[in-house]
Amino acid sequence: MYKLILPKRYLLRRPITLLAVLAVALCVFIVVVVMTVMNGLVDGFREKNHDFVGDCIISTDSLVGFPYYEQLLLRLQAEPSVFAVSPVVQSYGLLSRPGSEQNLGIEIMGIDPERHSRVTGFAKTLHYRNDNPAMAFVPLYAPDKPGCVVGIDKMWWQRDRAGVYAHSSTPPQMELILSTFPLTARGALARADLDAVLTESFLYSDDSHSGLVKVDGNTIYIPLEKAQILFGMAGETPRISAVHIRFKPETNLAIGTRKVQDLWSAFIADHRESPYADLLDRVRVENWIVNRRAAIAPMEKEQTMLIFLFLMLGVITVFIIFVVFYMIVSYKSKDIGILKSVGASCADVIVIFLSFAALVGLLGSVLGAGAGCAFLVRINDLEGWLFARFNWQLWDRSVYAIGEIPNTIEWQTVGLILVLAVLACQAGAILPTLQAARRRPVEILQVNQL
Repeated sequence: MYKLILPKRYLLRRPITLLAVLAVALCVFIVVVVMTVMNGLVDGFREKNHDFVGDCIISTDSLVGFPYYEQLLLRLQAEPSVFAVSPVVQSYGLLSRPGSEQNLGIEIMGIDPERHSRVTGFAKTLHYRNDNPAMAFVPLYAPDKPGCVVGIDKMWWQRDRAGVYAHSSTPPQMELILSTFPLTARGALARADLDAVLTESFLYSDDSHSGLVKVDGNTIYIPLEKAQILFGMAGETPRISAVHIRFKPETNLAIGTRKVQDLWSAFIADHRESPYADLLDRVRVENWIVNRRAAIAPMEKEQTMLIFLFLMLGVITVFIIFVVFYMIVSYKSKDIGILKSVGASCADVIVIFLSFAALVGLLGSVLGAGAGCAFLVRINDLEGWLFARFNWQLWDRSVYAIGEIPNTIEWQTVGLILVLAVLACQAGAILPTLQAARRRPVEILQVNQL
Protein backbone atom coordinates (compact mmCIF):
# COMPACT_ATOMS: atom_id res chain seq x y z
CA MET A 1 0.00 0.00 0.00
CA TYR A 2 2.84 2.41 0.82
CA LYS A 3 4.07 2.05 -2.77
CA LEU A 4 0.89 3.86 -3.86
CA ILE A 5 0.58 6.32 -0.98
CA LEU A 6 4.14 7.67 -0.85
CA PRO A 7 4.46 8.79 -4.53
CA LYS A 8 1.17 10.68 -4.23
CA ARG A 9 2.22 12.27 -0.93
CA TYR A 10 5.60 13.34 -2.30
CA LEU A 11 3.87 14.91 -5.29
CA LEU A 12 1.42 16.92 -3.20
CA ARG A 13 3.61 17.93 -0.26
CA ARG A 14 6.93 18.83 -1.85
CA PRO A 15 6.84 22.34 -3.42
CA ILE A 16 10.00 21.59 -5.41
CA THR A 17 8.07 19.03 -7.45
CA LEU A 18 6.14 21.96 -8.90
CA LEU A 19 9.34 22.96 -10.71
CA ALA A 20 9.59 19.52 -12.32
CA VAL A 21 5.90 19.52 -13.30
CA LEU A 22 6.18 23.01 -14.83
CA ALA A 23 9.35 22.06 -16.73
CA VAL A 24 7.64 19.04 -18.25
CA ALA A 25 4.47 21.02 -19.00
CA LEU A 26 6.40 23.82 -20.73
CA CYS A 27 8.43 21.37 -22.79
CA VAL A 28 5.33 19.43 -23.88
CA PHE A 29 3.46 22.67 -24.68
CA ILE A 30 6.25 23.89 -26.96
CA VAL A 31 6.63 20.54 -28.69
CA VAL A 32 2.88 20.06 -29.27
CA VAL A 33 2.40 23.57 -30.69
CA VAL A 34 5.50 23.75 -32.88
CA MET A 35 5.27 20.16 -34.14
CA THR A 36 1.59 20.61 -35.04
CA VAL A 37 2.30 23.80 -36.99
CA MET A 38 5.41 22.39 -38.68
CA ASN A 39 3.74 19.08 -39.58
CA GLY A 40 0.80 21.02 -40.99
CA LEU A 41 3.08 23.16 -43.14
CA VAL A 42 5.00 20.14 -44.46
CA ASP A 43 1.85 18.09 -45.10
CA GLY A 44 0.19 21.04 -46.82
CA PHE A 45 3.24 21.62 -49.01
CA ARG A 46 3.38 17.94 -49.93
CA GLU A 47 -0.31 17.98 -50.83
CA LYS A 48 0.15 21.05 -53.03
CA ASN A 49 2.96 19.30 -54.90
CA HIS A 50 0.78 16.18 -55.23
CA ASP A 51 -2.06 18.27 -56.65
CA PHE A 52 0.33 19.93 -59.08
CA VAL A 53 1.60 16.75 -60.79
CA GLY A 54 -0.89 13.94 -60.02
CA ASP A 55 0.08 10.46 -58.82
CA CYS A 56 2.62 9.37 -61.42
CA ILE A 57 4.63 11.12 -64.14
CA ILE A 58 6.23 9.82 -67.31
CA SER A 59 8.62 12.63 -68.25
CA THR A 60 11.87 13.70 -69.83
CA ASP A 61 14.23 16.58 -69.10
CA SER A 62 15.03 16.89 -72.81
CA LEU A 63 13.66 20.06 -74.41
CA VAL A 64 12.73 18.11 -77.54
CA GLY A 65 10.32 15.77 -75.71
CA PHE A 66 9.44 12.24 -76.82
CA PRO A 67 7.18 10.91 -79.63
CA TYR A 68 4.39 8.32 -80.05
CA TYR A 69 2.51 9.57 -77.04
CA GLU A 70 -0.91 8.98 -78.63
CA GLN A 71 -0.33 5.19 -78.54
CA LEU A 72 1.02 5.52 -75.00
CA LEU A 73 -2.12 7.33 -73.86
CA LEU A 74 -4.30 4.58 -75.30
CA ARG A 75 -2.34 1.91 -73.42
CA LEU A 76 -2.49 3.88 -70.19
CA GLN A 77 -6.23 4.44 -70.47
CA ALA A 78 -6.71 0.69 -70.93
CA GLU A 79 -4.81 -0.02 -67.70
CA PRO A 80 -7.38 -0.90 -64.95
CA SER A 81 -5.53 1.02 -62.23
CA VAL A 82 -5.42 4.32 -64.18
CA PHE A 83 -8.21 6.84 -63.66
CA ALA A 84 -7.08 9.63 -66.03
CA VAL A 85 -4.07 10.81 -68.03
CA SER A 86 -2.93 14.21 -69.26
CA PRO A 87 -0.28 14.93 -71.93
CA VAL A 88 1.88 17.98 -71.17
CA VAL A 89 4.41 20.07 -73.08
CA GLN A 90 6.80 21.91 -70.79
CA SER A 91 9.66 24.18 -71.82
CA TYR A 92 10.94 27.74 -71.53
CA GLY A 93 10.46 31.03 -73.33
CA LEU A 94 10.27 34.80 -72.98
CA LEU A 95 7.30 36.87 -71.83
CA SER A 96 6.69 40.47 -72.85
CA ARG A 97 3.82 42.90 -73.31
CA PRO A 98 3.02 45.09 -76.35
CA GLY A 99 5.02 48.31 -76.32
CA SER A 100 7.45 47.00 -73.72
CA GLU A 101 11.06 46.10 -74.40
CA GLN A 102 11.31 44.03 -71.23
CA ASN A 103 11.49 40.25 -71.69
CA LEU A 104 11.03 37.95 -68.73
CA GLY A 105 12.16 34.33 -68.64
CA ILE A 106 9.15 32.07 -68.16
CA GLU A 107 8.28 28.40 -67.93
CA ILE A 108 5.51 27.46 -70.33
CA MET A 109 3.20 24.48 -69.86
CA GLY A 110 0.97 23.30 -72.66
CA ILE A 111 -2.04 21.34 -71.36
CA ASP A 112 -5.58 20.28 -72.13
CA PRO A 113 -7.20 22.02 -69.12
CA GLU A 114 -10.12 19.60 -68.81
CA ARG A 115 -7.96 16.47 -68.94
CA HIS A 116 -5.31 18.04 -66.74
CA SER A 117 -7.92 18.93 -64.11
CA ARG A 118 -8.97 15.28 -63.90
CA VAL A 119 -5.38 14.29 -63.12
CA THR A 120 -4.23 17.25 -61.01
CA GLY A 121 -5.76 20.04 -58.93
CA PHE A 122 -5.47 22.56 -61.79
CA ALA A 123 -9.17 23.49 -61.77
CA LYS A 124 -9.23 24.58 -58.14
CA THR A 125 -6.21 26.85 -58.70
CA LEU A 126 -8.17 29.01 -61.18
CA HIS A 127 -9.94 32.17 -60.08
CA TYR A 128 -12.47 32.95 -62.82
CA ARG A 129 -12.94 29.48 -64.37
CA ASN A 130 -12.61 27.09 -61.42
CA ASP A 131 -16.15 25.82 -62.03
CA ASN A 132 -15.50 25.25 -65.75
CA PRO A 133 -11.82 24.41 -66.41
CA ALA A 134 -12.55 23.39 -70.00
CA MET A 135 -12.97 27.12 -70.74
CA ALA A 136 -9.76 28.14 -68.95
CA PHE A 137 -8.12 29.34 -72.18
CA VAL A 138 -11.17 31.23 -73.43
CA PRO A 139 -10.99 34.93 -72.43
CA LEU A 140 -14.34 36.22 -71.18
CA TYR A 141 -13.87 39.50 -73.05
CA ALA A 142 -12.71 37.91 -76.37
CA PRO A 143 -13.91 34.30 -76.68
CA ASP A 144 -12.70 33.97 -80.27
CA LYS A 145 -9.04 34.64 -79.45
CA PRO A 146 -6.44 32.36 -77.82
CA GLY A 147 -6.01 32.81 -74.09
CA CYS A 148 -3.52 31.81 -71.46
CA VAL A 149 -3.52 31.18 -67.71
CA VAL A 150 -0.81 32.98 -65.78
CA GLY A 151 0.77 32.00 -62.46
CA ILE A 152 -0.77 34.39 -59.96
CA ASP A 153 2.50 35.89 -58.78
CA LYS A 154 3.39 36.72 -62.40
CA MET A 155 0.15 38.68 -62.84
CA TRP A 156 1.20 41.79 -60.95
CA TRP A 157 -1.75 41.39 -58.59
CA GLN A 158 -1.27 43.12 -55.26
CA ARG A 159 -1.45 40.88 -52.20
CA ASP A 160 -2.35 42.36 -48.84
CA ARG A 161 -0.95 41.43 -45.42
CA ALA A 162 -3.75 38.88 -45.00
CA GLY A 163 -2.59 37.06 -48.15
CA VAL A 164 -5.62 38.07 -50.26
CA TYR A 165 -5.00 38.97 -53.91
CA ALA A 166 -6.78 42.06 -55.22
CA HIS A 167 -8.67 40.45 -58.11
CA SER A 168 -11.00 42.53 -60.23
CA SER A 169 -14.57 41.31 -60.68
CA THR A 170 -13.83 40.42 -64.32
CA PRO A 171 -10.54 39.48 -66.00
CA PRO A 172 -8.59 42.57 -67.10
CA GLN A 173 -8.04 42.90 -70.82
CA MET A 174 -4.37 42.19 -71.29
CA GLU A 175 -2.24 40.94 -74.16
CA LEU A 176 0.84 38.84 -73.47
CA ILE A 177 3.50 37.91 -76.01
CA LEU A 178 5.38 34.61 -75.78
CA SER A 179 8.62 34.06 -77.65
CA THR A 180 10.15 30.61 -77.98
CA PHE A 181 12.99 28.82 -79.76
CA PRO A 182 11.44 25.76 -81.47
CA LEU A 183 13.67 22.69 -81.77
CA THR A 184 13.66 19.70 -84.07
CA ALA A 185 13.60 16.15 -82.74
CA ARG A 186 17.40 16.15 -83.05
CA GLY A 187 17.75 19.28 -80.94
CA ALA A 188 18.60 21.72 -83.72
CA LEU A 189 16.82 25.05 -84.15
CA ALA A 190 13.72 24.38 -86.23
CA ARG A 191 13.83 27.86 -87.80
CA ALA A 192 17.56 28.31 -88.23
CA ASP A 193 17.17 29.35 -91.87
CA LEU A 194 14.68 32.08 -90.96
CA ASP A 195 14.18 33.84 -87.66
CA ALA A 196 15.07 31.40 -84.87
CA VAL A 197 12.47 32.95 -82.55
CA LEU A 198 8.77 32.06 -82.83
CA THR A 199 6.41 34.63 -81.32
CA GLU A 200 2.69 34.44 -80.61
CA SER A 201 0.25 36.64 -78.72
CA PHE A 202 -2.23 35.43 -76.10
CA LEU A 203 -4.89 37.21 -74.10
CA TYR A 204 -4.99 36.85 -70.35
CA SER A 205 -7.94 34.61 -69.47
CA ASP A 206 -7.30 33.56 -65.87
CA ASP A 207 -4.62 33.07 -63.24
CA SER A 208 -3.53 29.98 -61.32
CA HIS A 209 -2.84 29.94 -57.59
CA SER A 210 -1.26 26.57 -56.80
CA GLY A 211 0.34 27.73 -53.55
CA LEU A 212 3.79 26.77 -54.85
CA VAL A 213 5.89 29.91 -54.98
CA LYS A 214 8.22 28.85 -57.80
CA VAL A 215 5.30 27.66 -59.91
CA ASP A 216 3.04 30.65 -59.31
CA GLY A 217 5.85 33.10 -60.01
CA ASN A 218 7.32 31.52 -63.15
CA THR A 219 4.67 29.59 -65.11
CA ILE A 220 2.24 30.35 -67.90
CA TYR A 221 -0.26 27.75 -69.16
CA ILE A 222 -1.35 27.64 -72.81
CA PRO A 223 -3.28 25.11 -74.96
CA LEU A 224 -1.37 21.89 -75.67
CA GLU A 225 -1.52 22.29 -79.45
CA LYS A 226 -0.21 25.86 -79.28
CA ALA A 227 2.69 24.76 -77.10
CA GLN A 228 3.61 21.99 -79.54
CA ILE A 229 3.81 24.53 -82.35
CA LEU A 230 5.80 27.05 -80.33
CA PHE A 231 8.38 24.47 -79.28
CA GLY A 232 8.62 22.61 -82.59
CA MET A 233 6.89 19.49 -81.23
CA ALA A 234 4.05 19.46 -83.79
CA GLY A 235 4.22 17.90 -87.26
CA GLU A 236 4.12 14.34 -88.57
CA THR A 237 5.60 12.92 -85.37
CA PRO A 238 4.23 15.12 -82.59
CA ARG A 239 6.02 15.10 -79.27
CA ILE A 240 5.30 16.00 -75.66
CA SER A 241 7.38 16.45 -72.50
CA ALA A 242 5.38 14.40 -70.01
CA VAL A 243 2.29 12.37 -69.27
CA HIS A 244 0.68 12.97 -65.88
CA ILE A 245 -1.34 10.10 -64.44
CA ARG A 246 -4.01 9.80 -61.74
CA PHE A 247 -4.63 6.35 -60.30
CA LYS A 248 -7.98 5.09 -59.12
CA PRO A 249 -8.55 5.68 -55.37
CA GLU A 250 -8.12 2.03 -54.42
CA THR A 251 -4.75 1.74 -56.19
CA ASN A 252 -1.62 1.68 -54.07
CA LEU A 253 0.88 4.30 -55.25
CA ALA A 254 3.87 1.95 -55.39
CA ILE A 255 1.93 -0.82 -57.14
CA GLY A 256 0.37 1.60 -59.62
CA THR A 257 3.75 3.15 -60.44
CA ARG A 258 5.29 -0.29 -60.95
CA LYS A 259 2.52 -1.21 -63.40
CA VAL A 260 3.13 2.01 -65.34
CA GLN A 261 6.87 1.25 -65.39
CA ASP A 262 6.18 -2.22 -66.81
CA LEU A 263 3.83 -0.72 -69.40
CA TRP A 264 6.47 1.84 -70.38
CA SER A 265 9.17 -0.83 -70.72
CA ALA A 266 6.91 -2.79 -73.06
CA PHE A 267 6.12 0.41 -74.98
CA ILE A 268 9.84 1.11 -75.54
CA ALA A 269 10.41 -2.46 -76.74
CA ASP A 270 7.59 -2.14 -79.28
CA HIS A 271 9.06 1.10 -80.72
CA ARG A 272 12.72 0.12 -80.63
CA GLU A 273 12.99 0.20 -84.45
CA SER A 274 10.89 3.35 -84.92
CA PRO A 275 12.38 6.73 -85.90
CA TYR A 276 13.51 8.86 -82.94
CA ALA A 277 13.38 5.80 -80.67
CA ASP A 278 16.45 7.12 -78.88
CA LEU A 279 14.29 9.90 -77.39
CA LEU A 280 12.35 7.26 -75.46
CA ASP A 281 15.52 6.20 -73.62
CA ARG A 282 15.66 9.59 -71.90
CA VAL A 283 12.23 9.18 -70.35
CA ARG A 284 11.69 8.12 -66.73
CA VAL A 285 8.67 6.93 -64.76
CA GLU A 286 8.30 8.33 -61.23
CA ASN A 287 5.68 8.64 -58.58
CA TRP A 288 4.88 12.16 -57.43
CA ILE A 289 7.05 11.90 -54.29
CA VAL A 290 10.18 11.12 -56.30
CA ASN A 291 9.33 13.61 -59.04
CA ARG A 292 8.89 16.49 -56.59
CA ARG A 293 11.70 15.43 -54.27
CA ALA A 294 13.84 18.50 -55.02
CA ALA A 295 10.99 20.76 -53.92
CA ILE A 296 9.82 18.74 -50.90
CA ALA A 297 13.19 17.65 -49.46
CA PRO A 298 14.24 21.08 -48.06
CA MET A 299 11.09 21.36 -45.94
CA GLU A 300 11.42 17.79 -44.73
CA LYS A 301 15.05 18.55 -43.81
CA GLU A 302 13.86 21.53 -41.77
CA GLN A 303 11.32 19.27 -40.07
CA THR A 304 14.09 16.79 -39.20
CA MET A 305 16.28 19.57 -37.79
CA LEU A 306 13.34 20.75 -35.68
CA ILE A 307 12.87 17.27 -34.26
CA PHE A 308 16.59 17.20 -33.41
CA LEU A 309 16.25 20.52 -31.57
CA PHE A 310 13.32 19.13 -29.60
CA LEU A 311 15.46 16.17 -28.59
CA MET A 312 17.93 18.64 -27.15
CA LEU A 313 15.06 20.34 -25.30
CA GLY A 314 14.11 16.93 -23.94
CA VAL A 315 17.67 16.44 -22.65
CA ILE A 316 17.35 19.72 -20.72
CA THR A 317 14.07 18.50 -19.22
CA VAL A 318 15.71 15.23 -18.19
CA PHE A 319 18.47 17.21 -16.46
CA ILE A 320 15.92 19.31 -14.56
CA ILE A 321 14.14 16.15 -13.41
CA PHE A 322 17.49 14.71 -12.34
CA VAL A 323 18.31 17.74 -10.19
CA VAL A 324 14.85 17.80 -8.61
CA PHE A 325 14.90 14.10 -7.78
CA TYR A 326 18.44 14.26 -6.46
CA MET A 327 17.28 16.92 -3.99
CA ILE A 328 14.14 14.98 -3.07
CA VAL A 329 16.03 11.73 -2.54
CA SER A 330 18.56 13.54 -0.35
CA TYR A 331 15.78 15.13 1.69
CA LYS A 332 13.88 11.86 2.03
CA SER A 333 16.87 9.74 3.06
CA LYS A 334 15.35 9.19 6.51
CA ASP A 335 12.14 7.84 4.93
CA ILE A 336 14.21 5.47 2.82
CA GLY A 337 16.14 4.26 5.86
CA ILE A 338 12.96 3.62 7.83
CA LEU A 339 11.35 1.75 4.89
CA LYS A 340 14.37 -0.47 4.39
CA SER A 341 14.70 -1.11 8.15
CA VAL A 342 11.15 -2.53 8.26
CA GLY A 343 11.74 -4.84 5.30
CA ALA A 344 11.40 -2.79 2.11
CA SER A 345 13.72 -4.07 -0.59
CA CYS A 346 15.81 -2.13 -3.08
CA ALA A 347 13.21 -2.92 -5.74
CA ASP A 348 10.49 -1.44 -3.53
CA VAL A 349 12.41 1.83 -3.19
CA ILE A 350 12.96 1.94 -6.93
CA VAL A 351 9.24 1.38 -7.58
CA ILE A 352 8.29 4.21 -5.18
CA PHE A 353 10.50 6.85 -6.77
CA LEU A 354 9.93 5.77 -10.35
CA SER A 355 6.18 5.87 -9.67
CA PHE A 356 6.71 9.37 -8.30
CA ALA A 357 8.60 10.29 -11.50
CA ALA A 358 5.79 8.82 -13.61
CA LEU A 359 3.23 10.94 -11.74
CA VAL A 360 5.33 14.07 -12.29
CA GLY A 361 5.69 13.26 -16.00
CA LEU A 362 2.03 12.38 -16.45
CA LEU A 363 0.74 15.48 -14.67
CA GLY A 364 3.16 17.81 -16.45
CA SER A 365 2.57 16.31 -19.88
CA VAL A 366 -1.21 16.37 -19.52
CA LEU A 367 -1.12 20.03 -18.43
CA GLY A 368 1.27 20.94 -21.26
CA ALA A 369 -0.65 19.00 -23.92
CA GLY A 370 -3.98 20.44 -22.77
CA ALA A 371 -2.62 23.99 -22.85
CA GLY A 372 -1.02 23.34 -26.25
CA CYS A 373 -4.24 22.00 -27.78
CA ALA A 374 -6.25 24.92 -26.36
CA PHE A 375 -3.68 27.35 -27.79
CA LEU A 376 -3.78 25.68 -31.21
CA VAL A 377 -7.57 25.89 -31.37
CA ARG A 378 -7.38 29.68 -30.93
CA ILE A 379 -4.05 30.35 -32.66
CA ASN A 380 -5.53 31.87 -35.82
CA ASP A 381 -7.96 34.00 -33.83
CA LEU A 382 -5.07 35.16 -31.67
CA GLU A 383 -2.97 36.05 -34.71
CA GLY A 384 -5.95 37.88 -36.20
CA TRP A 385 -6.34 39.90 -32.99
CA LEU A 386 -2.63 40.72 -32.91
CA PHE A 387 -2.77 41.80 -36.56
CA ALA A 388 -5.82 44.00 -35.96
CA ARG A 389 -4.37 45.62 -32.83
CA PHE A 390 -0.64 45.70 -33.48
CA ASN A 391 -0.28 44.93 -37.23
CA TRP A 392 1.81 41.84 -36.35
CA GLN A 393 1.72 38.43 -38.05
CA LEU A 394 3.67 35.23 -37.55
CA TRP A 395 4.17 35.17 -41.34
CA ASP A 396 3.69 38.21 -43.55
CA ARG A 397 1.12 36.90 -46.05
CA SER A 398 2.23 39.46 -48.63
CA VAL A 399 5.57 37.63 -48.73
CA TYR A 400 4.85 34.00 -47.79
CA ALA A 401 2.37 31.75 -49.64
CA ILE A 402 0.70 30.65 -46.40
CA GLY A 403 -2.95 31.00 -45.49
CA GLU A 404 -4.10 30.14 -42.01
CA ILE A 405 -1.61 28.76 -39.52
CA PRO A 406 -1.97 24.94 -39.57
CA ASN A 407 -3.65 23.85 -36.34
CA THR A 408 -5.05 20.39 -37.04
CA ILE A 409 -4.21 18.37 -33.95
CA GLU A 410 -2.80 14.90 -34.66
CA TRP A 411 -3.81 12.90 -31.62
CA GLN A 412 -1.34 10.13 -32.37
CA THR A 413 1.48 12.67 -32.26
CA VAL A 414 0.14 14.16 -29.02
CA GLY A 415 -0.08 10.67 -27.49
CA LEU A 416 3.50 9.91 -28.53
CA ILE A 417 4.69 13.18 -26.96
CA LEU A 418 2.92 12.27 -23.70
CA VAL A 419 4.59 8.86 -23.60
CA LEU A 420 8.02 10.33 -24.35
CA ALA A 421 7.55 12.96 -21.63
CA VAL A 422 6.81 10.29 -19.03
CA LEU A 423 9.81 8.25 -20.19
CA ALA A 424 12.00 11.36 -19.99
CA CYS A 425 10.98 11.80 -16.36
CA GLN A 426 11.82 8.17 -15.71
CA ALA A 427 15.24 8.67 -17.31
CA GLY A 428 15.92 11.76 -15.23
CA ALA A 429 14.95 10.02 -12.00
CA ILE A 430 16.73 6.72 -12.52
CA LEU A 431 20.19 7.69 -11.21
CA PRO A 432 19.02 9.32 -7.95
CA THR A 433 16.62 6.40 -7.46
CA LEU A 434 19.35 3.79 -7.87
CA GLN A 435 21.59 5.74 -5.53
CA ALA A 436 18.84 5.76 -2.89
CA ALA A 437 18.08 2.06 -3.36
CA ARG A 438 21.72 1.08 -2.83
CA ARG A 439 22.06 2.83 0.55
CA ARG A 440 21.91 0.65 3.67
CA PRO A 441 19.66 1.52 6.61
CA VAL A 442 22.62 1.49 9.01
CA GLU A 443 24.28 4.28 6.99
CA ILE A 444 21.12 6.37 6.73
CA LEU A 445 19.88 6.04 10.33
CA GLN A 446 23.14 6.94 12.07
CA VAL A 447 22.62 9.59 14.71
CA ASN A 448 24.81 12.11 12.92
CA GLN A 449 22.76 11.56 9.70
CA LEU A 450 19.35 12.20 11.29
